[in-house]
Amino acid sequence: MDKMRMESKDITAQNIEKIGALFPNCIAESPDGYGGFKKSVNFEVLKQMLSNETAEADEAYEFTWVGKKAAAAEARRITRNTLRPCPEESRDWDTTENLYLEGENLEILKLLQESYLGSVKMIYIDPPYNTGHDFIYPDLFLMDKEAYNEGTGYFDEEGHVNYRRKNGKLAGRYHSDWCSMMYPRLMLARNLLREDGVIFISINDTELFNLQKICCEVFGDDNYLACFPRVTKRAGKTTEAIARNHDYVLAFGKSSETGFYLPPHTDTGYRFSDEYEAQRGKYKLNQTLDYDSLQYSPSLDYPIELEGETFYPGPSYEKYLERKAGRHARADWAWRWSRELFEFGYKNGFIVVRKRGKRSRIYTKTYQKARIVRTDSGFAVEYSERTKAISTLEFVNNEYSNDNAKKNLLKFFETSVFDYSKPVSLPKALAEYTTRGDDIIMDFFSGSSATAQAVMQLNAEDGGRRRFIMAQLPEICGEGTEAGKAGFRTICDIGKERIRRAGERLIKAGVWSGSAPDVGFRVFRLDESNMNDIYYTAEEYSQSMLLQLESNVRADRTDLDLLFGCLLDWGLPLTMTCRSEKLGNCTIHTYNEGELIACFDEAVPENVIQEIAARRPRRAVFRDFGFENSPAKLNVGQIFKVLAPDTRIKAI
Repeated sequence: MDKMRMESKDITAQNIEKIGALFPNCIAESPDGYGGFKKSVNFEVLKQMLSNETAEADEAYEFTWVGKKAAAAEARRITRNTLRPCPEESRDWDTTENLYLEGENLEILKLLQESYLGSVKMIYIDPPYNTGHDFIYPDLFLMDKEAYNEGTGYFDEEGHVNYRRKNGKLAGRYHSDWCSMMYPRLMLARNLLREDGVIFISINDTELFNLQKICCEVFGDDNYLACFPRVTKRAGKTTEAIARNHDYVLAFGKSSETGFYLPPHTDTGYRFSDEYEAQRGKYKLNQTLDYDSLQYSPSLDYPIELEGETFYPGPSYEKYLERKAGRHARADWAWRWSRELFEFGYKNGFIVVRKRGKRSRIYTKTYQKARIVRTDSGFAVEYSERTKAISTLEFVNNEYSNDNAKKNLLKFFETSVFDYSKPVSLPKALAEYTTRGDDIIMDFFSGSSATAQAVMQLNAEDGGRRRFIMAQLPEICGEGTEAGKAGFRTICDIGKERIRRAGERLIKAGVWSGSAPDVGFRVFRLDESNMNDIYYTAEEYSQSMLLQLESNVRADRTDLDLLFGCLLDWGLPLTMTCRSEKLGNCTIHTYNEGELIACFDEAVPENVIQEIAARRPRRAVFRDFGFENSPAKLNVGQIFKVLAPDTRIKAI
């Protein structure tokens, strides 16, 4: 019976396997530190496989800072922490598909690497800005001075200041630790995104350019989408010559598959009807066939005979003749459509002749729901709702300002309990552009949970079933803060209460369309491993110490703690149905109707094991010390081999 790891997956080992699949000759073995061997990469061979030449280190174009290598290593470092369920703090625990995760978000991102790998459609984060002010959430990231001096060579080998090195005010340690904070989180966040997923990051100009360089490295230059300015305030007092009234939303895709759900075109010019209206909608006439010719081409300068008239591009037939004879200096009149496209358009109703003054002009019809597209064999009519592009100035209106964010909070709380939150309209608009149906939206700097409220509101409006994952460090609210005065102990308490109150308001308003609303959330709290340390580090203990141990599970852990720890280890989502029942004196837990069945009792009798096997779960979990003796433990495998040969069995 295999043991469960009860730790986050080894990303380094997985990457080595991927490299090995492409370049087997680059894989070597190295000592693992425990008397055995592990796979490793021969980087010199890998360099030879990837290039005929190797760039010199001092000539390579790269973005780096002191601590970058350590930050990347931190993203790959295994964690043995776990997420403990908190049903008493949750809402609609049995039915909700939303998550609220309390704890340090880097550790949380590591723990979600298997259960939510490639599952998240949109991530929006509002990380702490590097401003130097002390808000409720700490937002000053400066490296320790000694560590920075050591890493940058501030002093020479003899201990004297190295005056040859540059140390500008805006460079160096002021930025380094902030970059080290963001880098591993973005690396892990990318793994959680779907191939068509997108991440949006709020940031101000202090770290905008550093953040963009980090994202270009993590997500790829080709996957940069946009940098949206966002209004923070229209006016306000300032002691500086220039008032900074905006910040930014940086957008990157996971891959080239990233797509958007564009808003419908709301042009009021669609007011004409014809025989095609049922399929194509109304149409507008705002362009003539020779409108705004940008470049002259002889192939586009041809006469058209239509409805008893002959038409030429430009003001007159005489000018047409001059062009053909090469005597007219202004050779810029031409049709916008080729002769073949015109003939197709006229035959299929995309052309109309209208009087304009004393002249008749040829107009092209622009339909709401149809357009002409080129095909391999010519042209065809494509039917689709006409949309408009998302403007990079989308968020400069006052509804996206910090003033509006404050008003959002005051709808639920008597005072402003959270400073510098984002307005609900921002993540709501981003989610509307990128998600549909039951897509997952994540925010791992969730603060006051504006993103969660945005998801619920958007579902209420369009009948969607989007799910959210919020993660937040439980920073203590000081007694003197507005939040502390209002009775909130941590930022997480604010976020959870906001979700509860926002959900209640939506239900009472009766604005929900579609299926029953999901305004609940399962709460999980980051904690140390469910297992005693000896379970994983036995080589550090003597035999006499091992004999004193009665259990490998921590004394304060419940069956529910162990169950969800197994889900993370096995890579199962945390929001599926779960039920518990008694079989004799034992309790068994069934997850997602047989996706996993677990029994964590001791001395589990054979009849209980047979009953579990008879249900043929996909996975079964027991405690390593959950059997009367070694023969009974060995017998488990035989029982499942007969009754449920496809069930995977593990022990904790």
